[in-house]
Parts: sequence; structure tokens; C-alpha cells
Amino acid sequence: MEARQRALAILRVTAPAEKAAQARELQAALMQGLRLDPTIRLDEPDGLPGRPALPRLVTAVQVPSRSPFTTEGRAALLHAIAHIEFNAINLALDAVWRFPGMPEDFYRDWLQVAAEEALHFGLLTEHLALLGKHYGDYDAHDGLWAMARRTEGDVLARMALVPRTLEARGLDATPPLQAKLARAGDARAVEILDVILRDEVGHVRIGNRWYRHLCRERGLDPLALYPELVRRYEAPRLRAPFNLEAREAAGFSPEEIAYLSAEFR
Repeated sequence: MEARQRALAILRVTAPAEKAAQARELQAALMQGLRLDPTIRLDEPDGLPGRPALPRLVTAVQVPSRSPFTTEGRAALLHAIAHIEFNAINLALDAVWRFPGMPEDFYRDWLQVAAEEALHFGLLTEHLALLGKHYGDYDAHDGLWAMARRTEGDVLARMALVPRTLEARGLDATPPLQAKLARAGDARAVEILDVILRDEVGHVRIGNRWYRHLCRERGLDPLALYPELVRRYEAPRLRAPFNLEAREAAGFSPEEIAYLSAEFR
């Protein structure tokens, strides 16, 4: 099976651990010469993305805030992060199969992202097990996949509003969260978030790369276009403070950093 067809098949897998394992295997197979065809157009099957019966999906406001200073609260918090990482596997696989006609490196980039998100999901679920919990034990919300649905008709909008908007929020949120987990005495959770933050800088950089590539290809100004896309697709409002060092490492330009700093105080 060709790589993009395989990505779609893995996206349909419902068992989280199996999906994560297959995403990592697909990346390895690609490195070993698995055929990749950017030109094929694939029909969307029913039931995307494949996911388990649990966690129950609720609105974001129905998911309570979690304190890391109790074992139960810390488990719920790590579960929420695991849910983000599970969704991120789906998002990366979806970018691979859904958008034909991109350069080969686009698909290679997103298959790498899928494999790294799968690693993150595995690290988090292993740590959850040490706390006596499993993925699916808490309710979760579906904001990441909802934005994927809204942007499914335009790869440029997808690049603008998923990796470099929603996923970039993790760059801002992770260091304060690590500080809380350190105060709670969970050194292993802090280490896992170190790995996630390191990799997410690269993932957001990939989003920036392809957003700018598509803007150049279409003759559009990436800085002027971004707020228009935010309005058109009703992206969530960003919130300061921003992790400027991580955002710069992830490829945000000085002009974009200035825009964020001025627009979202």
C-alpha cells in the first residue's frame, strides 16, 4: 500500500495504542523506501477519525480545570495532554492523505510529525498507568479535530490554523505547566513535557514552512492573510503570555511576534 493510502488506513484505526504503533511503523517504512505518491486523490471514507468509545467527548467548557497538586488532578491533567497528542496523530495523518499535489517533503514532514505525536501519546499513557489511570478515563473535548474539519477544504487554512495556531498554543502553555508539575513533585511528567516541547517546536516550524510556501505559491501576504483566516474559520482567540523564544525557534518572524504581542495582550 502506498504511503498516503496507508496514512488514511491508520487514521481509521480506533484503538489508540494500535494507531500510535502503526503511525511509527509507517514513518519507519517511509524511511526504508515505501512508495509515496503525491498525485493520487483519495475518497474520504465514513467514520473519520477512528477513535475509541472513550473518552466521552464534551464541549470545552464542560471539561473541568485540573490541579496537578493531587494524584487525581494530575492524572486528569495528563489525560488531557494525552488526548491532545492522540488528536495530533490524527491531524498529521489527515494532512498526509487529504491534500494531494503538494511536494513530497510535505508528506514526509507530516508523517514524521505523526510518528513523534505517537511517541508522545505512548509516554503519557505509560505515565498515566503508573497513576492508576488509562486513556479514556476522563471526558475530553474535540477542539483540534473540529478545526481540522473546518479547514478540510484548503491546505493553506489547515497549515495556518492547526499547527501554527492551535498546536502553537502548547509552546506557550508547557513551561508554566512544567513549573506546576515540578512543584507537585512529578519529575517524570516534567521530563515527558520536555520531549513534547522540543518536538512541538519542530512541528510548528513545519506548519510555518508550508504556510509560507503556500502563500508564496498563491501570491499572498502571510502576515496580512493570517487574521483574515482567523476570522473566516472562527479560530480560538490566542492568549498571552507567549513563549517568544519557542515561537522564534518554531519559525515565527519578528513581524509575526510583534503582531501577536500587540494584538493579544
